[in-house]
Amino acid sequence: MTAETQQPLLQLRSISKRFGATQALDRVSFDLRAGEIHALMGENGAGKSTLMKILAGNIARDAGEILIDGRSVDISHPADARANGIAIIHQEINTVPDMTIAENLALGVEPTSQFGVLNRKRMHEDAEAKLALIGLRLDPRLPLGSLSIGMQQMVEIARAASENARILVLDEPTAALSRAETEELYRIIADAKDRGVGLIYISHRMEEVWRLADRVTVFRDGKYVGTRERAEIEPADVVRMMVGRDIQDLYSHSSREVGQTVLEVNELCGNGIGPVSFTIAAGEIVCFAGLIGSGRTEMARLIFGAERRDAGEVALHGKPYSAAAPKRAIAQGVMMVPESRKEQALFLDHSVENNVAISSLDRFASAGVLKSRPIRRAVLEQMDFLRLRQSAIALPSRSLSGGNQQKAVLARALLTESELLILDEPTRGVDIGAKREIYELIDELVGQGKAILMISSDLPEAIGTSDRILVMRNGRIKADLRSSETSEEEVMSYATGTAEEEQS
Repeated sequence: MTAETQQPLLQLRSISKRFGATQALDRVSFDLRAGEIHALMGENGAGKSTLMKILAGNIARDAGEILIDGRSVDISHPADARANGIAIIHQEINTVPDMTIAENLALGVEPTSQFGVLNRKRMHEDAEAKLALIGLRLDPRLPLGSLSIGMQQMVEIARAASENARILVLDEPTAALSRAETEELYRIIADAKDRGVGLIYISHRMEEVWRLADRVTVFRDGKYVGTRERAEIEPADVVRMMVGRDIQDLYSHSSREVGQTVLEVNELCGNGIGPVSFTIAAGEIVCFAGLIGSGRTEMARLIFGAERRDAGEVALHGKPYSAAAPKRAIAQGVMMVPESRKEQALFLDHSVENNVAISSLDRFASAGVLKSRPIRRAVLEQMDFLRLRQSAIALPSRSLSGGNQQKAVLARALLTESELLILDEPTRGVDIGAKREIYELIDELVGQGKAILMISSDLPEAIGTSDRILVMRNGRIKADLRSSETSEEEVMSYATGTAEEEQS
């Protein structure tokens, strides 16, 4: 029996789901074979995550049918998904930071004695065994929140791998992982595929899809567009299916005139980094590259006042700049978009309007009273500029897709009218169409004379959008490279220290 004629392991037939006035899924279909990696792609809001939440039992479908091994099944609760051999690694880390690693790995499957008392000894032994499945050596008694975001993701992967699932869904699994962790994940995926597990792989990173996938299915605007064998298509074909048009020259980079120095950092120390020295001029994008843990984000948080500075001097437009808190930074014309929009930027249960306006309310107050109409006009103007549909202004931000949530955070930054923007991983978890829009926005802002400090783990993005790349390792800047004259290999050689070894 060929792959094309074998009974699918999983079939999702004519699945529909509506949220209020929004048709999130409109009779979409998808199938998965045993022992294959089937990539599911589409722009943010295309319906990918909604379909997987239905498969996971987190939300109910309005119509359609789920079949496993040709048999119709009812999945109305996460326990139903587990009972049918389905495990899901979500895009947003689905763990409890204040609990230990062992407690997180045992959630829902806690070992108990015959009297119903939690057996902690066995829980720790089980945790060590689950971690060992993917080659992790961690003390299971550590609080999960003490680990890096990447390592927290690996713990979640260990939990999924331990469930012996027949169907494994990975939703943007490498977004927070280092290169070494990503390679380890690829090994785990290959092992699962060899065991006959069917894997659904959701990613905006085309290079990952081309490396891993056997087939590719594309959704657009909640509808099924098509399925292709990966070997029979090119990346440009997938982009056309996703966005309905060609996208040429992804990285927007018009010719720029660099102006006077906006930010000057001299021997900055604190939060485990330093000394660090660099400058950024008006009309310039300086991108910080480096491995996870190199100190890029910590350096940015020192400048923004989110962490305490121990030593060093910072000047803004030639004048001493000191920010004891983010509010002080914003008042002086510095704004930061953090790397984790849900944990560090958004008030998920508040409206898009409140989220966009929150950092600029002083501009719209008179005698302590907020002017609601000017606030709404200003927010709508930013939403229009970012192509964020204006009908979403009253929606809670948690109801938006990942790409539109990122646009809301960017709209907040723009509303402050800051002269220096710090953008930490501005396109993480964002589809290719929204990425292009964000790159165009960044290019337009520097054209207006803004100075931008960007942090990116995506090396093609870092090189393609910036003027200079500063490579960090062990809390210090190891190289200052012209983006137009460098390569991914050179950046990585400084990030890993191999360039220094070759020079010594």
